[in-house]
Amino acid sequence: MEQSEVIVVLRDAVNTVLTVAGPMLIVAMVVGLVISIFQATTQINDQTLSFVPKVVAVLLILLLTAGFILTKMSEFTLRMFGYVETMIK
Repeated sequence: MEQSEVIVVLRDAVNTVLTVAGPMLIVAMVVGLVISIFQATTQINDQTLSFVPKVVAVLLILLLTAGFILTKMSEFTLRMFGYVETMIK
């Protein structure tokens, strides 16, 4: 396996991770920001107030994007098996 092939595999892996995890991370960040602004405005300093909405939002996005995630991960797995097949030859 040459260096260029390793770079292609790693780039593909990083792109897949960012594509799959991106929606959940963005939603968690936005919900956390909104809750933090709410807490700063009302001067409520409760740790669970920011934790519970983020968990609920991430679970909701996970349920909504489950099909997309499964498709992306399946495509990535098939590409990796293809790389293994070419390395063996």
